[in-house]
Amino acid sequence: MKHLLATCLLSVAAVGANAALREGDTAPAFRATASLAGKAFDYSLRDALARGPVVVYFYPAAFTIGCSLQAHAFAVNLKQFSDAGASIVGVSLDRIERLNEFSADPESCAGTVAVASDAKGAIAKSFDLVVQEQKAGRKTRRGDEIDHGLAERTTFVIKPDGRIAATLSGLSPEDNVARALDAVRALKR
Repeated sequence: MKHLLATCLLSVAAVGANAALREGDTAPAFRATASLAGKAFDYSLRDALARGPVVVYFYPAAFTIGCSLQAHAFAVNLKQFSDAGASIVGVSLDRIERLNEFSADPESCAGTVAVASDAKGAIAKSFDLVVQEQKAGRKTRRGDEIDHGLAERTTFVIKPDGRIAATLSGLSPEDNVARALDAVRALKR
C-alpha cells in the first residue's frame, strides 16, 4: 500500500512539473517572428497587451487537420474577439516560411490571424508547455514532412496587465476557440 501511494504521489508530481501556467500567473513577455496574410513581421506580446487582452494559442503544427480547424475557427470568429477588445496570435514550432503560407491559407488563418514561429520551443517552454519530439514520417495534410517538435494544444487568455485570465487545454480545436471567446468576453464584465 505504501508503495502504491508513493508511486501515485510521484506520478502527480511529474504531471504537475509539466503543467501549463495557470490563471493569475504572469505570462512571459515574448518576441518572435510572426506572419499575417503571408507577410513576416516582428511580434511582441508586450506591445499587443498595451492595446488590450491577447489570446495566445499554441498548436502542434501548421497544415495538420486539427490545427487548420482551430486557426480557421479563430479567423471566422476574429470580429467577435476584436469586438471584445482582444487580439490573437498562434504559436507553433514551425519555421516562418511555412507559417507565411499557413497565415495566408484560406482554409486555415485566412489571412486574418497572426501566427508566430517558436522554432526552438523556447516560448512554449516558458509557458510551461510540454514540447514533444516528432516521430519520423508524420506529414501535414498537404503531404509535407513535419520536421520539428510539437507543443501541446493550449490557449492562454492574457489580461493587459500580463496576468493569465484563463488556460484552456484538453479541448477540441473548435471548443478551444469557443471557450477562449467566452473568457475574453468575461474580461469585459
